[in-house]
Amino acid sequence: MVELNAAALRVAGLGAFFRPRDVDSLGVPYRQLRRLVATGIVDDLGGGLYRLAEIEASELETVAMVAAAVPRAVVCLMTALRVHEIGTESPHEVWIAIDRKARRPARTPAQVRVVRFSKAMLTYGVVRRPMLGVPVSITSPARTVVDCFRYRNKFGLDTALEALRDTLRQRLASVDEIMRAANVCRARTILKPYVDAVLS
Repeated sequence: MVELNAAALRVAGLGAFFRPRDVDSLGVPYRQLRRLVATGIVDDLGGGLYRLAEIEASELETVAMVAAAVPRAVVCLMTALRVHEIGTESPHEVWIAIDRKARRPARTPAQVRVVRFSKAMLTYGVVRRPMLGVPVSITSPARTVVDCFRYRNKFGLDTALEALRDTLRQRLASVDEIMRAANVCRARTILKPYVDAVLS
């Protein structure tokens, strides 16, 4: 059984945000989780989501919170741009993708925008990275650029072009990586003229 303190929970692999089943798998039953809340080690955020109280707030806190609450979601589009520090967008919502047949998350700890991806789109160009100890699935820079062009009607072509230019300028992805992602996402025809224009 894990000792009832934040350091031991972190060492055991618990992220800043978690659900009861996450601590149950560490040998901490629900009654002990409630004791952690009572002693101020853990904050109860409601909706079945908890937070280690000692974790300092950061810009990625909201993204980590949503990823902990909706673990099968993929962080994408405007939020992925922000996380990768591409462009100048600063979204007020967390953009997530879920399977086309999945239920929309009923309760989330922050405002989300949901898009639906097919099975291939949920895996290609999706990487896992920890944020405040929470494993987060997020589209890679190359894949994010492609998605910005695919969803350009939602937020404008200017955002997609800025994402393309900034990604190439910062060398976060190569033209080949972007075009491979475009092929998989069936967006090559859309993207190629813009890539050619940026390179000319």
